[in-house]
Amino acid sequence: MRIGSILENQNIEKRITITPEIVKKYTSLGIEVCLIENYGSHLGIKDEQYKDIGVKILNDENEVLNSSDIIVQLGILSDDKIFKMNENQTFIGVLNPYNNKAKLEKLAEKKINLFSLELLPRITRAQSMDILSSQANLAGYKAVIESFASFEKAIPMMMTAAGTVPAAKVLVVGAGVAGLQAIATAKRMGAIVFATDVRMASKEQVESLGGKFLTVEGSENLETEGGYAKEASDDFKKKQEELLSETLKKIDIVICTALIPGKKAPLIIKDNMIKNMQAGSVIYDLAAIQGGNTSFTEVDKIIDKNGVKIMGESNILNKLPISSSNLYAKNMFNFIDNLFDKDSKKININLEDEIIEKTLIK
Repeated sequence: MRIGSILENQNIEKRITITPEIVKKYTSLGIEVCLIENYGSHLGIKDEQYKDIGVKILNDENEVLNSSDIIVQLGILSDDKIFKMNENQTFIGVLNPYNNKAKLEKLAEKKINLFSLELLPRITRAQSMDILSSQANLAGYKAVIESFASFEKAIPMMMTAAGTVPAAKVLVVGAGVAGLQAIATAKRMGAIVFATDVRMASKEQVESLGGKFLTVEGSENLETEGGYAKEASDDFKKKQEELLSETLKKIDIVICTALIPGKKAPLIIKDNMIKNMQAGSVIYDLAAIQGGNTSFTEVDKIIDKNGVKIMGESNILNKLPISSSNLYAKNMFNFIDNLFDKDSKKININLEDEIIEKTLIK
């Protein structure tokens, strides 16, 4: 059994799926690892490091893909590569089935086993494989660092002989994994932190991190059985809008993290709210790639509206590629470890296993 991986499009993705640390875990299962040359060189990992631990390094992408039983990547491969895959191969990554439906159906017809890790169920046994949580954690942290770097005032309160510098006020919109990490990071750096979320279960988590949870009067709990946020009613949206409008007048930095799986990001911070914000404020929109939580967010641009900077990137994890690759590689191994039959040394697609059944694209 051989597992292989090639480089992603370096213009949009710098993370890798197999790190030297994880190679040892694959080989302990009896799985051979095959990589394209210079696979980790942009992260300071030389081919020799891989070769020293038994990795086969090839200089032809097609050879890596064709000779591997399992192919692991961050995202789906380009058409010219993925349609050359062979029957009964297994492809695992973040395949975005909502946007790649036609392509994935064609691959499934070729009897290629397709697993998309963002479809993992939110159950205890799947936590070690949860790529959304591991990557969102880093994204929440980095969003705070990036927004603080663009904010032209001090973050913590400082008492000096010349006077007191007040602490910056931060609002985190969406208290999922990214939002909770953003709250924790902002608090550690001395900010006063507020947060809002449609899921009432988040209130206790926000407060445990030292944040103040903004509650919409008469709130309904908008949480799916899987633990994700679902779309709010028009009445809730109106009440949330009124609360946010008043809150944003005194906020210095906003971190937006609100996403609905498979849908456009909800528009939460509207034109009139931004007009009422203080000049010099910063909004960092982690939902930019899915349309953004503000009406002015543009991917990979800093937009200035009435002195308010609005930031959003296509892939903030490209700024933390080593840490994010390490976590993603561990998530991937744990998923394959669950998928791999140790006795037969083959992939075992057991549809009675909820993890396998939910992530398999049929």
